[in-house]
Amino acid sequence: MNAPDTRISRMKQIALAAASALLFGSAADARPLKPLMTPNDLQSLGFEPADARIAYGPDPDQFGELRIPAGAGPHPVVVLIHGGCFRASYATLRDLAPMADVLKAEGIATWTIEYRRLGQAGAGWPGTYRDIGTAIDRLHALAPRFPLDLARVVVLGHSAGGGLAMWAGARPRLPKSSDIAVRDPLRVAGVINLAGPFDMRENIANYHAECRAPVITQMLGGAEAEVPARYIESSAGALLPLGIPQRLIWGEHEDFMPREAAAAYVARARAAGDDAAIRIVPGAGHFEIASPHTTAWPIVLAEIRTLLAASSDATAREHEKGK
Repeated sequence: MNAPDTRISRMKQIALAAASALLFGSAADARPLKPLMTPNDLQSLGFEPADARIAYGPDPDQFGELRIPAGAGPHPVVVLIHGGCFRASYATLRDLAPMADVLKAEGIATWTIEYRRLGQAGAGWPGTYRDIGTAIDRLHALAPRFPLDLARVVVLGHSAGGGLAMWAGARPRLPKSSDIAVRDPLRVAGVINLAGPFDMRENIANYHAECRAPVITQMLGGAEAEVPARYIESSAGALLPLGIPQRLIWGEHEDFMPREAAAAYVARARAAGDDAAIRIVPGAGHFEIASPHTTAWPIVLAEIRTLLAASSDATAREHEKGK
């Protein structure tokens, strides 16, 4: 009996290894064929000035940049949230300005938001989260002034901004007593997370190592054992189901957020009833997926268009019901 059991166990191991290689890549695939983009590469990309720079609060970093396509509209909107390990010294909203330019050329308006980051007064809990929420909700006031279609709003974030985008999609699930909840948050049509956190309770040590600072505990004002409610209220993974589509786009050579963890999150979201999926970009690292000039861009743009189209279809169905 031992021999057959051993063969069966070995067959299962081979099958699991094959499945893992298909989903996550083999050990040989783990070596990039060419140098990966760096933060400096991303920040060296050119871009055009925004059509409008609009404050949503009194702090110098509480503002957004609006880009409006040609034509009468109303135009669908992508809210763009940059990353940078939540740190002011690492990045600004200019990181996603090239993406905003390309989306404008594609007929999609963008609202690229700046927010207070670690190292600045008022950043962390609850300030950074309030900034993101206030900036997104400012679209209510912008829509009468600009041709924006608030029934078609997708939030996209890169790296730390991906985590904030996930949180933006989860806002309606916050308890009313939360320090970062508001009465009537703008409901978005979907979220696209470019290699950002989806649960602040996970991958903490690795994220701190990659960011070279304890940014999770700094953001939330303590360890999970000290402020457990904050870790829940800042995490999409703790607030499932979100009730909106979620798309996670990961580079094959991602370092900040393990693909296995991202795939596990997608499985959890699906089990909770959400429309969630992960896309792996071959040959890409952490920064290629945020550039509109790499092989990652057609994948990102396709997901944006899919979410906006689905939102448009849902709006049409609701309109028909109301007749």
